[in-house]
Amino acid sequence: MSLPQAFEGRLSLPLISAPMFLVSGPQLVIEACKAGVVGTFPALNQRSSEGFEQWLQEIAAALATGERVSGVPAAPFGVNLIVHKSNPRLHADLALCVKHRVPLVITSLGAVKEVVDAVHDYGGLVFHDVTNVRHAKKAVEAGVDGLIAVCAGAGGHAGTLSPFALVNEIRRFFNGTLILSGCLSSGRDLAAARMMGADLGYMGTRFINTRESLAVDGYKDMILSSSAADIVYTPKVSGIPASFMRQSLEAAGLDDRHGEGGLNLNDEARAWKTVWSAGQGVGSISDVPAVAELVSRLKAEFHQAAEQFAASAVRYQD
Repeated sequence: MSLPQAFEGRLSLPLISAPMFLVSGPQLVIEACKAGVVGTFPALNQRSSEGFEQWLQEIAAALATGERVSGVPAAPFGVNLIVHKSNPRLHADLALCVKHRVPLVITSLGAVKEVVDAVHDYGGLVFHDVTNVRHAKKAVEAGVDGLIAVCAGAGGHAGTLSPFALVNEIRRFFNGTLILSGCLSSGRDLAAARMMGADLGYMGTRFINTRESLAVDGYKDMILSSSAADIVYTPKVSGIPASFMRQSLEAAGLDDRHGEGGLNLNDEARAWKTVWSAGQGVGSISDVPAVAELVSRLKAEFHQAAEQFAASAVRYQD
């Protein structure tokens, strides 16, 4: 297993709070990092590159205070960039990441060597979202530091493969940092991700239902009332398959008459305000805690699961 040197001694849990469109903002990122979890947000959550830079400055200033939670230094933060031809802000936002030396850049919808090199030039890390082995190999060729295996049941632009299949196949050719995404909602889930070969867990939906997230109350309430059966995997919102809560799709009038189309980030931004994404882990979410409280709970669950496994494993020793 492999963790970047920049993460050593700065994490209270092997966990990234995933960047969620229209949900992750400065307060969620700051509180996650102070709790020892990597906090991240999409650059496009700000309407302009100027606003994006303001968020970078706000986060950096808050994390430069040296505050600690449970004796752990603040974790690094990260930014998600959409590396796709339909994103007109890519170059401007990348330039700001370089200017402010963002510790971690998470790339989606395209692994481009020039982007990776620009981040590496100032000492930053690049993790890339993948849903299959073909995309994983392309990302490795581009020189990324880590792969985020987005598996079946994840929120947002999810994949369809079992985590057992995707993690095992990626590990056949990649020894770098591997992050598992898909239905992680508890510390026990995180422990299981580590057991199956991932270095870090990637948790999104669970962090939607925190006090610091930008999600509106109706979004959080729908998560509380939903189960895995309410998650619909469909390309009808933006042209790329993603996971959404059935109730919000129905409220928006999306049905079988809507077909696939090309990705349009402007259309997607409008749609996702009322069509709400979530992963299949919604059924295990029953509250809206502060980030610090959630991380404390996850930490206790993680250690309990590890201890229970260690105790049970003794039974099967020769």
